[in-house]
Amino acid sequence: MNSFISWVGGKMQMRELIVNRFPLSYAKYIEVFGGAGWVLFHKRKEPWEMYNDYDARLVNLFRCVRERPEELIAALDDYPLNARLEFHDLRRRLKDGNGPDIVQAADFFRVIRYSYGSKLRTYSAQPCDISAFYPVIRQAHHRLKTVVIENRDFESCIRQYDAPDTFFYLDPPYFGTEDFYDAGFTDADHSRLHDMLCGINGKFLLSYNACDFVRELYAGFRQEEISRVNSLGLVYNAGAVFEELLISNYGAVDKMLFLGVNRLRPHKNAQKHHKSDG
Repeated sequence: MNSFISWVGGKMQMRELIVNRFPLSYAKYIEVFGGAGWVLFHKRKEPWEMYNDYDARLVNLFRCVRERPEELIAALDDYPLNARLEFHDLRRRLKDGNGPDIVQAADFFRVIRYSYGSKLRTYSAQPCDISAFYPVIRQAHHRLKTVVIENRDFESCIRQYDAPDTFFYLDPPYFGTEDFYDAGFTDADHSRLHDMLCGINGKFLLSYNACDFVRELYAGFRQEEISRVNSLGLVYNAGAVFEELLISNYGAVDKMLFLGVNRLRPHKNAQKHHKSDG
């Protein structure tokens, strides 16, 4: 199924490719940088799943969808206008952080849908019937019923839930694009994430932009480079593509070879931290 929101860096285009590279077995699944949850909504439902994000506005929205979808829909109906003045009014209300959780969730949902590229900052000036998303919100409610939802820094989340039978999917802010995210992410955070992943007991799959900084930082892990369409770049360049890296500490590439996808190859330096896929 689809996510009920769009988000900067969302994995709508890559979700099937990512899920196909999951380990063959694990007991707990955790999305550390949840965002719009495109991978979570696309994957099969499992007994223990977690959505985590550091952005409290996102987490509040997900919790309201999980617990109170009809109240959220009613709050969306209370503010039906899609116009530039109303968009900036909603942004001011969100910045103030006042009002009930449901109202803040509805305001945040509208700002996401009415902003250009879901960046939350500029008005897109495009038609948007917010009621068209009500069925998707109700579907997301059913999908999220048994999902644990956390609002934590990635290091705290990984440290608490790490275990040999845990699988982490991570989609952090990409290197050089951190300014797109209001929650903030620094060069030190990129290094802190790497250092954390070097010592975990569980398995992880990490999606990143294919740049020299990331390649060198994760040189000891499995790396697979792929290309995808750059949806925002298409506005200015019809042939725009974006190079991505999928990084793992288990045999994600070996799994795909086992499944018959023989076009994949590990990065030539990515051997040091390889784990067998159980």
